[in-house]
Amino acid sequence: MQRLAGKIAIVTGAASGIGKAAVDLFRSEGATVVGADIGDGADTRADAGSEEDVKRLVGDVVRQHGRLDIFFANAGVSGGWATISEQSAADWAEILRVNLIGPFLTIKYAAPQMKERGGSIICTASVAGLRSGAGRAAYSASKAGVINLVQTAAQQLSGSGVRVNAICPGLIETGMTQGIYDMARDSGQAHRIGELNPLQRGGDPQEIANAALFLASDESSYVNGAALVVDGGLASSHPTTRRFDLRML
Repeated sequence: MQRLAGKIAIVTGAASGIGKAAVDLFRSEGATVVGADIGDGADTRADAGSEEDVKRLVGDVVRQHGRLDIFFANAGVSGGWATISEQSAADWAEILRVNLIGPFLTIKYAAPQMKERGGSIICTASVAGLRSGAGRAAYSASKAGVINLVQTAAQQLSGSGVRVNAICPGLIETGMTQGIYDMARDSGQAHRIGELNPLQRGGDPQEIANAALFLASDESSYVNGAALVVDGGLASSHPTTRRFDLRML
């Protein structure tokens, strides 16, 4: 039996990586999926951090298909590796616009379309949002905001039947992390990828898509306001404190 048979879904960041894997998996499980991305390779173009684009995306899907059951707000940016002192307020504003305002807009426009029959909103957060050590400051702060956002939204949507959850991936090989993987392979250090987690390997986009499928399906009907960690066990332990070079600050 297909787990999403007859469901209507939107996935952002759909042109590659986790988003593309989720689109393919959702379709294989019976859903009608509209994949959106800022670039080529998706069903439609949309900027996940633009209120106009998100409003239009939701409206178009509801008009064409009659309803919306699932929205996977997956689009995001890394923001690079600059330190706090090297980043500008404009850098932070853009990272927050895509990574945090984007999920807010998803909830704002998708939830009202789901209230009559219930639905599932899934937001991509990160282990970097749980504690320091997995990303730079702006990225980590944006993902911490996503985790709190889904908790707050789940409470505000109480009684509506709309569930709002987050996924917190660890190190996954996607376009966002490709530089890390390429550097490790080029230097003969590929065996060290993911060495800090107990499984001692990086993750595959399909493994995050599998988690998204669970949260999208009725199998997670009692999961709400949660942050599902999919990281090989990385977040199960606090990292060892490291001595930083003050010149980096």
